[in-house]
Amino acid sequence: MSPEDVLTIFQNALYVLLMLTLVILIPALIVGLMVSMFQAATQINEMTLSFIPKLIITLFTLMLAGPWMLRLIMDYTLQLIQDIPYIVG
Repeated sequence: MSPEDVLTIFQNALYVLLMLTLVILIPALIVGLMVSMFQAATQINEMTLSFIPKLIITLFTLMLAGPWMLRLIMDYTLQLIQDIPYIVG
């Protein structure tokens, strides 16, 4: 196993991790920004007002993107298992 193989595996793992986290974080970031602008405009400083919408949108995003996320993880894992003979030998 060469260092290039290790770096390629690590690079692919980071790409999958980045895709999985961005799918969840971007909608929560957008909703948090909108709620913050609403709070700044109305001068309401309630912490639960920003937490609950982000929680709801995160759960909704997980429900919608969950099958895609699972498929992405499974495809990466299967590809990694199939590449074992080429990497080791």
